[in-house]
Amino acid sequence: MIRRILFSIIALLIINNVFAQELNYKEMPVSDYKKPKEYTIKEINVTGIRYLDQNILVNLSGLAVGTTIFIPGDDITNAIERLWDQGLFSDVKIYAKEFVGDSVVLEYYLQERLRLSELEITGLRKGKENDIREKLELKRGMQVTQNLVNNSERIIKKYLYDKKFLNAKVDIVQVDDTSAGSNNVILRIFIDKGKKVKIKDINFYGNEVFSDGKLRRKMKETKKINLNFFKGSKFIDEQYENDKDLVIKEYNTEGYRDAEILKDSIYQVKPNRLAIDIYLNEGKQYFFRDIDWVGNTKYTSEALSRILKIKKGDPYDTELLENRLNMDEDALSNLYLDNGYMFFNVMPTIMRIENDSIDLQMRISEGKRVRLSKVIIHGNTKTNEHVIRRELRTKPGELFSKAEIIRSQRELAQLGYFDPEQFGIEPTNINQAEGLVDLEYTLVEKSTDQLEVSGGWGNNMFVGTLGLRFSNFSARNMFKKGAWRPIPSGDGQTVAIRAQTNGQYYSSYSVSFIEPWFGGKKPNSLSVSAYYNIQKSTNYFYEVGDEYMKIIGASVGLGQRLKWPDDYFTISNSVSYQRYELKDWTYYLFQNGISHNLSFSTTFARNSTDQMIYPRRGSSFALTLQLTPPYSLFKENKFWELSATERQEIEDRNDLADQRNAEAGTTVDEYRVIPEDVENSRKYEWIEYHKWRYKGSWYLKLWKDMVLAVNSEFGYLGYYNKDVGYSPFGKFDLGGDGMSGYSLYGVDNISLRGYENSSLTPRTSTGLKQGNVYEKLNFELRYPVSLKPQATIYVLGFVEAGNAWADMDNYNPFNIKRSAGLGLRAFLPMFGLLGIDWGYGFDDVPGLPDANGSQFHFVIGQQF
Repeated sequence: MIRRILFSIIALLIINNVFAQELNYKEMPVSDYKKPKEYTIKEINVTGIRYLDQNILVNLSGLAVGTTIFIPGDDITNAIERLWDQGLFSDVKIYAKEFVGDSVVLEYYLQERLRLSELEITGLRKGKENDIREKLELKRGMQVTQNLVNNSERIIKKYLYDKKFLNAKVDIVQVDDTSAGSNNVILRIFIDKGKKVKIKDINFYGNEVFSDGKLRRKMKETKKINLNFFKGSKFIDEQYENDKDLVIKEYNTEGYRDAEILKDSIYQVKPNRLAIDIYLNEGKQYFFRDIDWVGNTKYTSEALSRILKIKKGDPYDTELLENRLNMDEDALSNLYLDNGYMFFNVMPTIMRIENDSIDLQMRISEGKRVRLSKVIIHGNTKTNEHVIRRELRTKPGELFSKAEIIRSQRELAQLGYFDPEQFGIEPTNINQAEGLVDLEYTLVEKSTDQLEVSGGWGNNMFVGTLGLRFSNFSARNMFKKGAWRPIPSGDGQTVAIRAQTNGQYYSSYSVSFIEPWFGGKKPNSLSVSAYYNIQKSTNYFYEVGDEYMKIIGASVGLGQRLKWPDDYFTISNSVSYQRYELKDWTYYLFQNGISHNLSFSTTFARNSTDQMIYPRRGSSFALTLQLTPPYSLFKENKFWELSATERQEIEDRNDLADQRNAEAGTTVDEYRVIPEDVENSRKYEWIEYHKWRYKGSWYLKLWKDMVLAVNSEFGYLGYYNKDVGYSPFGKFDLGGDGMSGYSLYGVDNISLRGYENSSLTPRTSTGLKQGNVYEKLNFELRYPVSLKPQATIYVLGFVEAGNAWADMDNYNPFNIKRSAGLGLRAFLPMFGLLGIDWGYGFDDVPGLPDANGSQFHFVIGQQF
């Protein structure tokens, strides 16, 4: 009570010299504190504040105009306490400014806490200073409290501690900022990092089973000083405790279930060096003996023991036991979970420990089989629901299956329409009595449409590209009102339009359409494409000549998802046609004429990767055979050869051409005809070949999201008739980034980084490319920087090797060109895959001294 009376006295008396200049003591009303009187609040004024709202502060105090209070009394005391409790003020006063009859005018004087005007950090480099600023999150105008200062010091010391500066000193000083007005301070943080403290040695005592070196390697974060460039030496308390658990875990995996750390000590051997001593009690090694099963009615004990794969005499490893029961891909629990037993549970119980042997009893609760009642889909704001449901392996009425849920997640990821990092799959409305459960899929759409606007350099020219790719198109809504926002979408079809040109010299146009569920009932795909390509020659001054090559082509394909050997397999077949028209084009075996390429292609493939953009596990391979009819088998032997009459006609024509050239005073063979060119034009009027290609990729998750990708390729272009020989089109062009800078449908560009473009392709004495066989092997270590739907970015290191040969007789799988390097990939939904690589080619290329060595390569829209 005395404390409350004192609060009232303070509130009603002027005791601060600051107010002496503003208030007149003689004019202040006097109250009898022994006789409190009731007053009605007529007015409340708030002074001293700069940033806060007056009305809100009055409300926080609990008083309001019109409220009846007693003076002296608890009302003002409580109001003062409420304002103090906000933590916003360094001083709070309430006093009666004026009494008017039974009314009173109150005035609040509130002194706000200091505000931050500027943050200065000294003692660190710019990079670390920026890191600390981000961690502190101190903004201009924030209130500066002692708690804020203490918390800032703690954050800075922890940051430096994690950077191995165990003896860092931090001094935070508040300085009045007169330039920013009253109540503003500058926080000046002075940091003395001191020297980095590293671990000189880690010593183990009492260990006989494992060496010191092996136990040190099991410690994931706590490392002594060595030549490990990937893991520096540092000491962090929390990580050290986890690493001690890993040491014991290593003993447990070998059956030493009683292993323990008796004590450990951390001591300083130098000002910037620590040593750690760890004393162990290894205990006795135990082994599995008898494993009995109880509660199992669906499967026999013998079958369960075979699946468990733990034999009598194996070291007693609880982690192995847990993995075999629940965690591994072929874990025992999956046998039940994949057959509707959603509530399955198994509890291993130790029944007997005799000497070094342990008997276990596996207590199984199978539960009731569960069926899916509803399959609910959320988050598909763009993709139509039937596109999603046709990919799901989980359907209402079917038994609950963990394997089918995982497979459904994989199929949705393969669509590429949703962010795989934000997939959500959750059983809901579980009714154990009736054996029913709902399954909810929560999806997050991501942009899949791509716009390609780029410029590239190829064949000593600049080429501009404009391309549009709509990966979730809806053809059936093309004529639907309101569907063009900006395009009809949601049915999973793909439409791509692309144009390349550098003006008069080169132009290429293509269009394609893919329907992944042709007919809508089965996953049978339909693909249609068409393209046109024209390329002209130029002279030294880049003046366009009359020489050209034109290519017109189209293809139609059908694909089917197979069920055998498993449903990851697909087979696709297509028929394609290309028409090549050459005029004085010197880059092939003939310079003038028209060639037709009518071919049938079949691809047998399997793809079990978990997602498209950044796969972490699984594999994919494709074996493709493309072939044409063997036209030459149905024609006369050497049907292309000129008859004597035809040769004479050509000679007469050439004589006339020489005469005309002489009259014109020119030596250009403008009107001459080359007999060999005519024969080659006849030979390749209908191109014949059989072409084999293999591509395989394997993905293995090593640590966190670090992935090892292994890729292999092989290609062979064969012929039916030795006299006809290899086709002049469809050859393999090896080396460089795998992009010619422009599209050529007469050649397959194969990348091999560390070498110049086309530098590994064999050539004839006249310079014609003769890459009819190639092989390539590639290893990439990838680590993501960002896996967000807006941008998937990862860095990589690679080693690869490959080569190309003119024919199978010269093929040598060990005669390969090797390279290694680093790279960066960024997948942007609007632009597709972009990247840059630096590679170093280790092997010389005969005749091309500058083709290997240090090379930079750019990647647009392709995967290595």
